[in-house]
Amino acid sequence: MRGNSHNSSGFPHFILTGLPGLETSQHWSFLLLGALYIVSIVGNARILFIIKKEWSLHQPMYYFLSLLSVNDLGVSFPTLPTVLSGILLAMSFDRYVAICILLRYATVLTDAHVVHMGMSIVLRSFCMVFPLPFLLKRLPFCKANVLSHAYCLHPNLICQPCGDITINCMYGLFIVIFTFGLDSALILLSYVLILCSVLAIASREERLKTLNTCVSHMCAALIFYVPMVCVSIAARYGRHAPWYVHTLMSLIYLFVPLMLNPVIYSIKTKQIRQRLCKILLATRI
Repeated sequence: MRGNSHNSSGFPHFILTGLPGLETSQHWSFLLLGALYIVSIVGNARILFIIKKEWSLHQPMYYFLSLLSVNDLGVSFPTLPTVLSGILLAMSFDRYVAICILLRYATVLTDAHVVHMGMSIVLRSFCMVFPLPFLLKRLPFCKANVLSHAYCLHPNLICQPCGDITINCMYGLFIVIFTFGLDSALILLSYVLILCSVLAIASREERLKTLNTCVSHMCAALIFYVPMVCVSIAARYGRHAPWYVHTLMSLIYLFVPLMLNPVIYSIKTKQIRQRLCKILLATRI
């Protein structure tokens, strides 16, 4: 790279590291990552198709699952991690209402309320992410801007400028606290309330049956938040760690949620599982 890392349009150049050490095996990397993308796209598309065709799944819980699948299909857009966090919060609220105040479920989670919640999630995410490109554009980039991931990640980007990045760091922390931090705290609170309500049920079988309705959502929340926390810790404290640590963490963060979400809900949701079996059997015939 030359000393001036900006192009004619005034925007800086960035080099994505990709998969260091595998430059001579790019075709194998393409096949592997391409297969992961195809599996995730097919899985999430099947979830959307089944929810649309199965009338028994036209309920708030599965509307939120549809939003989750749409989010996974559009994983390349920068607003989607915050959208996903909001969807997981909405799904936890659905589980709280369904278990703790079941008699009010139909009045609390109407179709109109579900639409408003979905629009609020997208609008919040857009408002949070919109300033980031402008905050980055004002900074001077005067060196070879080599990113340690296979895609642009904000914590990695703000390590590259030569100027003062205090505002960028503060705004990044603001996003983390008021989206991921707040959402995860509210999700945890909802499950504390759910657990208190479940423990009040006399029958052990009923308690297990009720908790079983939350397993899919809990798994979806864990496979999103755990890799995200690991990537954040690696970016903040693991600057001297081997390259493969950052690469592996970033790929897990990118692929694991969008691949496992349809698998989890296909296994744990009876209606989706039955419909999927019908589709597979019809295909074989």
